Amino acid sequence: MKIAKDLNVKTIRFPIALDDKISKLTKKFGRGKLQLFSQMVEYFHRTGKDPADINDEVLKNTLVKNHDTYIRFIRAQEEKMLIPIKTEVDRMVASQFKIIDSFNNQVLKANRDILAGQAQQAAETNRVLKTIADKLDDKESLKLKFLYILNYYSKTSFNASSKDREILLQETRQHINKL
Repeated sequence: MKIAKDLNVKTIRFPIALDDKISKLTKKFGRGKLQLFSQMVEYFHRTGKDPADINDEVLKNTLVKNHDTYIRFIRAQEEKMLIPIKTEVDRMVASQFKIIDSFNNQVLKANRDILAGQAQQAAETNRVLKTIADKLDDKESLKLKFLYILNYYSKTSFNASSKDREILLQETRQHINKL
């Protein structure tokens, strides 16, 4: 900013302590006192800030306004997107739980039916095996029965006629077939 050397120049009087502060600022920013002063005035004029307001209420108000705008944006997005998405996800999860429960119930029922069928089949198999075992004679029992038939045949055949022997032989064969 160029300051015109005008004939209408005004002067400002201020204490020496303030002059020391201004001198430090001129050294820090690399400007002259008059240039620094005019830039300060221009700054306060453009921003509308009050130099007595150290806390900078305008800045705070701007930040609060921006924060409120941001919060409104988030709430709008929540209403438009997040809540419907959450609702749909909850509905989908509930549906998945129903599917899993239904599947588990069907699988458990099928498993119970299979186990019941296997138990029934095992019982039937055991019954059949026991019946077969009961009908089968062991080796010693068969030997005893055969010896009985043989002894009966031999005792009876010595004294019998050939016709009686033939009858006796047929009876013996029948007894052996029953074994």
